[in-house]
Amino acid sequence: MNRLIGLALLFSPCSVCFSQNISKADMKFLSQKEDSIRAESVKILRGINAEDRLKADSVFTRMLVRALVTKSSFSYPFESLQTVSILYSPDSLFRIFTWQLVINENVIRQHGAIQMKTTDGSLKLFPLIDKSDVTQNVSDTIGNNFGWIGAIYYKIILTKNLNHSYYTLLGFDENNIRSSRKIIEVLSFQNGEPVFGGRYFTYKKDGVVNPSMSRFILEYKKEAGPRLTYDKDLDMIVVEHLVSESNQPNKKWTLVGDGDYEGFKWQNGKWVHIDKIFTQVTPDGQAPVPNPIRDPAGNIDESKLKGNETEESPKKTESKTVKPKGKG
Repeated sequence: MNRLIGLALLFSPCSVCFSQNISKADMKFLSQKEDSIRAESVKILRGINAEDRLKADSVFTRMLVRALVTKSSFSYPFESLQTVSILYSPDSLFRIFTWQLVINENVIRQHGAIQMKTTDGSLKLFPLIDKSDVTQNVSDTIGNNFGWIGAIYYKIILTKNLNHSYYTLLGFDENNIRSSRKIIEVLSFQNGEPVFGGRYFTYKKDGVVNPSMSRFILEYKKEAGPRLTYDKDLDMIVVEHLVSESNQPNKKWTLVGDGDYEGFKWQNGKWVHIDKIFTQVTPDGQAPVPNPIRDPAGNIDESKLKGNETEESPKKTESKTVKPKGKG
């Protein structure tokens, strides 16, 4: 996989810009710094060997921090950093930088930082230290920014409960040579400090015992690409269900998406698991079919070109409501 292209497609820097808060001199300074920072960010992925990539990561980190010290840097978007995810929280309380460093095919680490918005434009930064490779149970660990379970984040969802804000992060982890992971991580702030993880997931509605889980981790076969996203219309996180290609579900590298969907909906301070999201069944013979502009002889139906296809369409079959099978 071309990691540079893959990561650039996974996310794009936040286009929100509050540049009116930055002086012209500081804007010019940050713009100049950005060119050098971008060059190092590319080397992190394109470095010929691990030593080159480690060096580029170190240089990139130092240069980025020096740039962020600039007053009101929170408002500067760094839009050209195509290999670094930069997400602003929906309430603009903070933004989070995440990127990845490949040591070898089986050792892949994520690095990052949380920059808080400050009233005086000064820098308040929390470095994110990836401890996933030394954490025994990554799905059941609650930690601060020094015990972070690394991921490259591509979505932040703001939820509230009892006047407290929770920031659910959707992330990607390339993991190792055989499997990748997608992660649902709840970030909160206690006494101004970031806390990752917590008992925010429940399976009560499924009638099963609530597992000990501080974050949701979807691990799957390297070549697979199961869906894990937030659906605004449904107001829930949608997760594609996984099955094993070899009937060995305990071997995560055999799991692929099966086209069925489960999910999580925020209710009373918890992400409540929904066993099956889409329960509508299409009756046999009533699946949607195309309405071509040419007839079987190849002649164009002019009425369809004029937008009158509804009137001229074949007689529609009366739809019937079919009771969904299973739960729900």
